[in-house]
Amino acid sequence: MASFSSIGIGLGGNVDVNGLIKASVDAVKMPITKPNGLTQQAAITNAKVSAFGQFKSLVSTLADAASKLASVTGWNGVTATSAKPEAVSVSAIGGAAATSFNVQVQNLAKAQSSISVALSPVRQAVGGGTLTFEIGKWSGEPKVFTMGNAGAVNVEITASDTLADVVGKINGSKAGVTATILSDATGERLMLRSNTTGEDAGYRMTVVDADGNTGDSSGLSRLAAGGVTEYGVDARATVNGVPVTSATNAFADTVAGVTFTAAQVTTGDVAITIAKDNSAVKKNIEAFISAYNAINQALNEVTKYDQSTKTGGLLQGDSSAVTLQNTLRTALQSVNASGTFRTLSSVGVVSEGGLGNLSPTGNLTLDATKFNKAMEKPDEVKAFFRGADGGSVEDGFAGKFKSFTGKLLASDGFFASKTKVYEQALKLNAKDVEAINDRADRLEKSLTARYTALDTKMSSLNALNAYIAQQVTTWNKSSG
Repeated sequence: MASFSSIGIGLGGNVDVNGLIKASVDAVKMPITKPNGLTQQAAITNAKVSAFGQFKSLVSTLADAASKLASVTGWNGVTATSAKPEAVSVSAIGGAAATSFNVQVQNLAKAQSSISVALSPVRQAVGGGTLTFEIGKWSGEPKVFTMGNAGAVNVEITASDTLADVVGKINGSKAGVTATILSDATGERLMLRSNTTGEDAGYRMTVVDADGNTGDSSGLSRLAAGGVTEYGVDARATVNGVPVTSATNAFADTVAGVTFTAAQVTTGDVAITIAKDNSAVKKNIEAFISAYNAINQALNEVTKYDQSTKTGGLLQGDSSAVTLQNTLRTALQSVNASGTFRTLSSVGVVSEGGLGNLSPTGNLTLDATKFNKAMEKPDEVKAFFRGADGGSVEDGFAGKFKSFTGKLLASDGFFASKTKVYEQALKLNAKDVEAINDRADRLEKSLTARYTALDTKMSSLNALNAYIAQQVTTWNKSSG
């Protein structure tokens, strides 16, 4: 905008043209800047978008909590304990039958290993040829090798390769063994070990020596001839006196749903106990209560009215927020048509105030006494939350609640619809702001042009007035 800070020539030094223009422009922009104007309305709408985004996240957490109560795995928790965990540790999957048994460990699983004769001097070339590795099982006495399903792996060794080079080539070949160098006073040796334990993970290494003689003690054949081998073995144990084996030290599903892992050979029985674990059920119910209270408290905060300050929350009186809260509370009142337990209160989920399912704040809590009493009939509590066995999960409270929250979170559900409403409101707001700013810009340019033209015209008239005054003065002197 042109400056009129020195316009005394035309409009007079006391005319604040900039101020006049600004006042006119500000008046046009008043719908944007006034209290509860478009700027403030956009800020409030964005705050509401953020609030409902938070509600959506909290409802999603609540849906996850309901899903766990509807899932069968949440009701099949078990504890697995060992009388000597340092010797035999144990774990069990959900649903494993409650039981107990004794384990004795005769030997641990071992991988096959071998050490070649010493090569001296060290770091010498070992000789060219081919090492061939096969994975399979050694059995009988004398040992007989039976190759497994994996094919043989050939490792090509050049005449200039040292033992370190051989080790690197073996480890890079994925032959099923790991190689390293063992050094002692007599020289350096090739040490091999199966990558896995057990009898079926044994290996056989054969040599095709460049010198044509695979049985002598020179060239590449030195790595296979005359060495020491310890063969792999399976872990062996007894379960209640019945022999069992495992290629590893972990005995998985020897007892259905249970894995016990041997860490030491034992001289006597190690008692293993599998028992039902109700703590997982309690934990999942407490998680549901916590998730529900979180969304309920958030809704309480934004819809409250503070009598002392005479101010309301962001969504105080907002029908959507009130509807969401009332709908969630109504969903808690779901009643099972049959079964020993028919309401949340009957399984110990009660109002913080102790009356019904809702406290003055709407928060829930777990009555430990009622819950423990209900869990004396765990199958009935399970049926309340996820329906009777053989029926639909949505017959139970958790299934119904999960379905309800799923509708809220759906792509065409409550939150998606609310988002569309706010997005449309923000678009209209931005369009109105753009239109007003455009009108203000055009007014500013128009007023600036008019005041500039007026200043130019007034400057011209002032100049003419000065000329006439000068002429009149001259005439007066001449006539005198």
